[in-house]
Amino acid sequence: MGNVSVKNQAGEDAGSVELVEEFFGIEPNMSVMHQVVTAQLAARRAGTHSTKTRAEVRGGGAKPWRQKGTGRARQGSIRSPQWRGGGVAHGPKPRDYSQRTPKKMIRLALRSALSDRAADDKVIVIDSWSFDAPKTSEAVAALNAIGAEGKVLVVLGDTDENAWMSFRNLPTVHCLRSEELNTHDVLDSDFLVFTKATLPGGVS
Repeated sequence: MGNVSVKNQAGEDAGSVELVEEFFGIEPNMSVMHQVVTAQLAARRAGTHSTKTRAEVRGGGAKPWRQKGTGRARQGSIRSPQWRGGGVAHGPKPRDYSQRTPKKMIRLALRSALSDRAADDKVIVIDSWSFDAPKTSEAVAALNAIGAEGKVLVVLGDTDENAWMSFRNLPTVHCLRSEELNTHDVLDSDFLVFTKATLPGGVS
């Protein structure tokens, strides 16, 4: 994989790093990425939706009218699905939407997503964040300086607390710890911003 320029917080050149081929230089597997992202989104669903069946709706114990002789259709309960206020036929019930995804597939999907962003020159590496104190205006200035536009995924380390608090109020920025990096957030972002410390595969 080719070299990527390293910038400092002011947008100035601070050397270069080589992106590890294993993470940024593979052929993206679209079907695996789709399956993993689908599983991620499914796992977010609460699954608490619920409707009442005819057995759970209150009332309807008596037969509305006799079976024969009225000229009307036969009915057994006013809580049948065809009645207003009746139960719901085949309605949703609480369920677990999570899908089992093999770890190898999750890793392949993430590497595919990173490689896709790297191929489009959407990966930015900075030396380190140097916020003396949390300040959103400095975070905006830093993003403008390094050329990160649109939706930006900023991957931070455990020691980047000031940077985290500086970026978190920006609606177009999503912050993650390096260990939380995932396929959906990578694909959902226009630019990925890493520090040398959080760059997948390390600095070579």
